[in-house]
Amino acid sequence: MVIGHSGSGKSVLAGKLGRKYKCKVLYLDCVHWLPGWKERDKKEEEDIISGFLDKNNSWVIDGNYVKKCYERRLSEATNIIYLLFPRRICLYRIIKRYFKNRGKTRKSMAAGCEEKIDMEFILWVLYKGRDKKHRQNYKKVCRKYPEKVIVLKKPSDVKRFCRALKI
Repeated sequence: MVIGHSGSGKSVLAGKLGRKYKCKVLYLDCVHWLPGWKERDKKEEEDIISGFLDKNNSWVIDGNYVKKCYERRLSEATNIIYLLFPRRICLYRIIKRYFKNRGKTRKSMAAGCEEKIDMEFILWVLYKGRDKKHRQNYKKVCRKYPEKVIVLKKPSDVKRFCRALKI
């Protein structure tokens, strides 16, 4: 399971892990968003995620979405990789990602959700996604699953982690 802040590289790392271990990858942004950036019904999201977990013994799931089978995902995960990058790196990455993918839909997004960036998303990356509630949730995960959590705080940590796994 790969969790962390927007722009930290969760989807990229999840894809690499899926290829390395030849297992299915579920990008939660694909589950949450419908074409045109419309939110999917919460019950349908839960059904998709629990169905994915029921069908796959080996998996990688990218994303936080704490109201979507979160405890089940945490308890069933072999490892929980937490990307705890500084705001400036995440902001830089979402801006870079926007210019690279402008007018396109990334693999980790629902069909028809073209790359976008707006003030609401920038505020999410810099502040709202890092508020006290979100920080406490990440700390709770680290306390509850210390044997499973791998915290990577900067891109060089991810590179070292990937080299160690030969991916």
